[in-house]
Amino acid sequence: MNGALVLDEAWRQCQKHLHHLRHAMGALAANFPVKAEALAGMDDETVQDWDQFILRFTKLQDAMGGRLYPALLDYLQEPYGNRPMLDKLNRLEQLGFLGSIDDWNTLRVIRNHFAHDYPEDDAVKAAFLNQAAAAVPLLESLLKRVAAAVPGFEA
Repeated sequence: MNGALVLDEAWRQCQKHLHHLRHAMGALAANFPVKAEALAGMDDETVQDWDQFILRFTKLQDAMGGRLYPALLDYLQEPYGNRPMLDKLNRLEQLGFLGSIDDWNTLRVIRNHFAHDYPEDDAVKAAFLNQAAAAVPLLESLLKRVAAAVPGFEA
């Protein structure tokens, strides 16, 4: 498949996840910062909003790492298709698409909290949710870097 087409599809997928992530954040605005005590008394609608937030945060981070960044490197004719993700991240940092690999690793750790460790302790849960909410601007800024480099993309 054409590299530009693959990149465009990955971009649209990321934009869809970002749209729904922002929508969930808007619905949850009154809940920030999250307090442990508030988690125990959430109504069903708030639980659904948090579930949507978590789902879209993880899906966006996954789509960026699994689809967008590899497609971007291919589009830029960088020979990184079969290289390990760390090599890809290093190259993306060199090209200015990542401020630092540490930023990406932070996003990955936050994402993994939801994918692997959904704790029963409300204080820990609240901390994870607050970390994720605070990281959304980083996801947005990384997408803006891609948009600035690819004609026709808007962030």
